[in-house]
This record gives sequence, structure tokens and C-alpha cells, in this order.
Amino acid sequence: MEVSSIFTTESYNIFIIELQQYLMLTEFGKVFIFLLIGAIFVALGLIGAWIFRPHRPYPEKNATYECGEEPVGSAWIRLNVRFYVTALVFLIFDVEVAVLFPWALIYRQFGLFGFFEMAVFLFILFVGYAYVWVKGDLNWDKPKPQIPTFNRTIVTAGRMKSVSAIVDDNKIHEGVE
Repeated sequence: MEVSSIFTTESYNIFIIELQQYLMLTEFGKVFIFLLIGAIFVALGLIGAWIFRPHRPYPEKNATYECGEEPVGSAWIRLNVRFYVTALVFLIFDVEVAVLFPWALIYRQFGLFGFFEMAVFLFILFVGYAYVWVKGDLNWDKPKPQIPTFNRTIVTAGRMKSVSAIVDDNKIHEGVE
């Protein structure tokens, strides 16, 4: 019996396709086993730390740690918008500069078109930088607080007076000018 009579071209092709599907499943199986072993490793580490760690709480240990400073007030405060603006400006310029690194590696392959394209990109980047600079978002100086003043009227003895007029009247009566 010859080998060619056992394996026809069609059966050989079917065998190869089934073998490729089997091998593909085993490749996915290897990835699954890798992920499973990683998850087990992390779980065993966390469980081991939970079992072997000392558990001796005391007030100083349970207090919120803020860089060695005593925590004052509530954690639910409104932060100054400067932090948000600074983070956004950093993120924008950081991402744009990250584009420069791959371009710098292969800029010769782009030729003159790639050079001018990056020149336009850098021009837009510097225009944005100048805008942020002129707007003052790069200044970290603390602005002077602007305390609003209200001109309220108070009814005293049947007459309407503004608060500033009452203060002025009290200064006159007290002898302060």
C-alpha cells in the first residue's frame, strides 16, 4: 500500500487545516495558562501578606498621612483651578513631545515633506506655548484674593441706610474719623 493512496490531496488539506486550528487553540491555551498562573501568583501573594502581617492598630497608625503634616479640616475641599490647568497643559505638551521621538528616529525617510510637516507641528506647539504663557497659566504665583463687597441697605428707625453709611455714623458717634 502506497502512502499516496492513503493521503489524497483533499484529505491532506483537511488534515493541515485541522492541525493549524489545533495548534492555534494550543497557543491560546498557553496565553490562558500564563494569565491563570499570573492571577494565582498575585492572589497567593495577597493572601500570604494578609496572613503573615502584624495587625496592631493604634490611633497614629490609623490617622491619615499627609507628608508628615497633621491633617486639618475635611478632605472634601475645592482645589484651586491652577492645579487642573497645570495638569492639562503638562498633558498636552507631554503628548505632543512624545510624537517627536518616533519622528526623530526616521525623519530622513520622510524627506523634505516630513521636515516641513514637523516644522508646522512645532510652530503650532510653540503658538500654544506662547498662548499659555501670555495668558499667565504658567505663573504659579498666588493671586491676591478679591473679597466682594456688597452695598446692603438696612432699615433703622424707619429710615433706609446703606451698611457703609451706618458704619460711618458709628465712627462719628465713637469719635473715630
